[in-house]
Parts: sequence; C-alpha cells; structure tokens
Amino acid sequence: MSDPPAGDGRSLVRGLGPWDAALVTIGSVLGTGIFITTGDMARALPHAGLIVLAWAVGGLLTLTGALTYAELGALYPRAGGQYVFLKEAYGPLPGFLFGWTAFTVVMGGGIATLAVGFGEYLGAFLPFFSTTHAVLSVGGWSVNGGQLAGALAILFLTFVNYLGVREGAGLQNLVTVAKIGSLLGLGVLGLLAPAPQSPRLLAPAGEGVTVFAFGIAMIAVLWSYDGWYAVTNLAGEMRRPERDLPLGLIAGTLAVTLLYMLMNLVYVRALSVPEMAATARIGETTASVLFGPWGARLVTAAVLVSTFGCISATILYAARIYLPMAEDRVFFPALARVHPRHRTPSASLVAQGAWATLLTFSGTYEQLYTYVMFAAVLFHAATGAAVLVLRRTRPDAPRPYRVWGYPLVPVVFVLSSLALVANTLLERPKESVIGLGIVALGLPAYAWWRRRSEVGDRAA
Repeated sequence: MSDPPAGDGRSLVRGLGPWDAALVTIGSVLGTGIFITTGDMARALPHAGLIVLAWAVGGLLTLTGALTYAELGALYPRAGGQYVFLKEAYGPLPGFLFGWTAFTVVMGGGIATLAVGFGEYLGAFLPFFSTTHAVLSVGGWSVNGGQLAGALAILFLTFVNYLGVREGAGLQNLVTVAKIGSLLGLGVLGLLAPAPQSPRLLAPAGEGVTVFAFGIAMIAVLWSYDGWYAVTNLAGEMRRPERDLPLGLIAGTLAVTLLYMLMNLVYVRALSVPEMAATARIGETTASVLFGPWGARLVTAAVLVSTFGCISATILYAARIYLPMAEDRVFFPALARVHPRHRTPSASLVAQGAWATLLTFSGTYEQLYTYVMFAAVLFHAATGAAVLVLRRTRPDAPRPYRVWGYPLVPVVFVLSSLALVANTLLERPKESVIGLGIVALGLPAYAWWRRRSEVGDRAA
C-alpha cells in the first residue's frame, strides 16, 4: 500500500504508534459498564464465583475477536475498520450497511448515550448539570442539565480531534491513563481493605443455575467489553500498522480483561450476591462499604473521568469510518474531505458531532441504541467470518500478522457472536426486528448514492 506524499494535504498522517493503539483500545472499552454491570448480572447468577467466571469468559471471547480483527487490520491498514473488511470480503453493500448503521445509530447513538451519562455524573458535583434540572423548555420539548453537559463534551472533544490526530490521541491517552490509574487504585485498595464477605468462588456445579441464565449475564458482560475493535479504524494513521495494530489491539484487550477481573474480585469481597443485585451502581456501593462516603465520592469522580475518556475515544475512531465510504462515493461526498493543514477527517468529525449532539437533545438515543445492537453483533459475526472468506478468496495477499489458532479462534468468535444474536432475538424480539428495519433503511440510501455515482461517471 502506498500513501500520497506527506505534504500533499490529501491524506491522513501516519503518526500513531503501539502505545496509542493500546490506549485507544482500553479507552474505547472502559466507560460506565464496569461500575454498573455486575449488579445486573447478580440478578441472573446466584453465585459470586459464576459472576467472576462470566467476566473471565467474556474476556476470552473478546480476545478471540481481537486476534481475528488484528489479521484484518494488518491486511488492510487503512481508515475504516469494519467497513473496509466487510467490503473486501463480501462486496460494497454489506460494508455500506455497516457504515450506515454506525453513523445513524451505533456510533451516533453511542456517543449521545455516553455524553448524557457524563452529564448525569457531572451533576453530582455541579448541580446545574443535573438531569433533573431543566435549562430550556419550549412547548413540550425541554433540555436538562445532563443533556447540555453531554452536548458541550461532544463539541469540545470534536474540536480537539479536528485539530489533529496527535491532539485527539494525546488527550484520549491522558484521560485513559487516569482511568487505568483510578481502577488500579480502587482495585488494590479494595483487595487490601478488610473483607466484609467471604465469597464462594467455587460454587457447586449447576446449583440454581441454567445455561440460559449464564447467557443472560454474558450479554451484559460482552456489552461492557464493547469497543475493543476501535483501533482498526485508525490503521490508516499508524506508523507501522502491520506490527503496532495487532500489538496494541491484543495488549489493550488483555489489559481491560485484567482490570475487569480485579474490580469484580473487589465487588465480591465487599457485597453478597443479593446486595449486588439490589444496587444500580455497584462501584459506588462497594466503595461506600469499604471506605465510607468519601470512597463513593471518589468512584463517582472515576466514573466521570472514565465516561469522558470513552466519549473522546469514540469520537476519535468512529469518524474514520465515514471517510472511506465517501471516497468510495456511497456516502455524502463532502465527508471525503481531509483537512489540508490538520490532516484529519474534518468533515466527518463535524457531521458526526452534529448528529450525536442532535440525538443528545432529542432524548431518543437510548431507544435507538437498544434497537440496533442486535444488528451490530451480526456485523461482528460477519466480520469475524471475513478472515475465513479472505483466506480462501485471496490466499496470496500479504498478511504481516496471521491470527493465532486459525481457524479455531475465528470460528469461536463467530459462533459466540451468533449465540449472542440468537439470545438477543429470543429476549428482545421486537427491538431486534426494529433494529434490522433500521439497517434495511440503508438499502434505498445505497441505491441512491450508487445511482448518483454512476450518473457522475457518465457525465465525466
């Protein structure tokens, strides 16, 4: 692969290394999930040991995905991630449908959800930004303080990323290091503190547990690991993607898994399973039990920083999906613009920021996000299978990194993704069908852009 000359202003700049790749991976995953999800899991699993086991299994399944995507990222080291992988394996339509869904709901709705969560936690320190405080009301529509704080966070982080990939990655790395430090601090202090509980980590096999219940808990776990694939979107801006992308992706995934295991060991030492199930914010409840009110306050601050960092990482990597779509002339042509001085996908960043802000103010982001997660996992399964497809259709393509354990590792990832799809379809059939409907809306959009592109070719 050859890049345009560094000074032509038409291409992204390759300025990221393995440290950036690992921190983007960690920063994209660590949000609010680790501070909330275990409480939800405790309502499905009756034993502390099974809860810890579910997090370990989730880490292993995520690692199979990281190993699989690492081969694809090294094979196609350019901006776009899943869009590029799906297009190369199956043709332009599946790639477009992924990008369409990412822009309209998955990334746009995800950024909005994180942003309002950030505002909610900021309201604990600055009451003006509380979700219960209305700052604007017009007719039946109103904006609360949490939505305003979220919108301001989106605008600020979009601006920083607009200025350059080093600026965006630098801020993201700084916040991620702070997140890692806070989790390590809470984890180590939590293990050193006197334990109110003596958890049974080796529960009797099958006692009060079904495979179905474990599957429900695994849905929550895998949602908390979501975002591990983020760095593949930045392959076009890595100095040595054939080496640094696999290294950063795998190291980042392992680091997240270890942090998650550490925090859950603290949770099961502090709270009984019924106590976990009774709390909506297990991180704060645990800190309050172990360290008193000041501990809960520190966890609230940690969640605030963690959520801000996750917004930063998502804005950084998601904007790289739409650039190659526009270059392929199956999306808004203006989004193909790379800023001549900052060398960032400036138009994609602005469009993404505007749409996410609109969703933040609309209040519909959570419902949209829930609808489309079924389709998002389907895209993951298809992307994992792309390794198998491309090994067969393009056997001679240069592969600087080959997935360890092929074909078992990709197959395990694909099958686990399909199992999650099936479980989601059974648990939330209405939302799943609506999600597929949102994806299907991309079909007429794709036909329109293709027709417009063909007309342009004939005119030229």
